[in-house]
Amino acid sequence: MKKIHIKKGDTVYVNAGNDKGKTGKVLAVQPDKDRAIVEGINMVSKHTKPNSKQPQGGIIKQEAGIHISNLQLIDPQQNKPTRVGYKFVDGKKIRYAKKSGEEIK
Repeated sequence: MKKIHIKKGDTVYVNAGNDKGKTGKVLAVQPDKDRAIVEGINMVSKHTKPNSKQPQGGIIKQEAGIHISNLQLIDPQQNKPTRVGYKFVDGKKIRYAKKSGEEIK
């Protein structure tokens, strides 16, 4: 299993695919599939039957998963894509941006 370098709530940059160059917030991470669902990225049309939420049914647009290899974390200091590093500070493992060296919350 690969190391997942992004978490729910992170802002990411899409570096490949139809949405290349866009940024968005991670809504969910699926580590078993190596995919993440990003707000406004990889939108697909889904046909739904009528139910209590959607009495009419019909076609709705929603986000689909995108492979994590196509995502890069946005550096909080420079607002540019960066790689993620890990280090131990006071016995705790933290993530940091390789470009600026700043800790990622």
